[in-house]
Amino acid sequence: MNINNCPAGIMVCLGFALVFSLFSCAHISNKDAVNGASEVKAREIAFAKTMADRDFKAFITFISPEAIFFNGNEPLRGHEAISKAWAPFFKGETAPFSWHPDVVEVLDSGRLALSSGPVRRPSGEVAGRFNSIWRKDKDGQWRVIFDKGS
Repeated sequence: MNINNCPAGIMVCLGFALVFSLFSCAHISNKDAVNGASEVKAREIAFAKTMADRDFKAFITFISPEAIFFNGNEPLRGHEAISKAWAPFFKGETAPFSWHPDVVEVLDSGRLALSSGPVRRPSGEVAGRFNSIWRKDKDGQWRVIFDKGS
């Protein structure tokens, strides 16, 4: 069928269908982003709780095997390097710091997210700020893929 021979009514209906489908997809994506933000916030809070609970094994489960954490400007790649650098923070009865998200944003795709917030010393004084990028993996679980403090 030649598009030039289509009645105007069909073309208008096709146009409305296209616009409706675009808005429907945007709505679904926005819903995914809103739901994702609450999921990521809960994951970040649970991630921070591993430090408070002194549970290093649980801490590592929140991190993607291919994650990059930064020690200053030095990248630590993967579980082995991250474990080596972070294990000392889990020694002792008292956590050397804590963190809590005050910003969580998720892409409309619902697959990547940013969480950020203050890092506090045991006294409660703000010592810095964390910035983490989370990815929703194929198993539906959010895991950190990048982490950098400032």
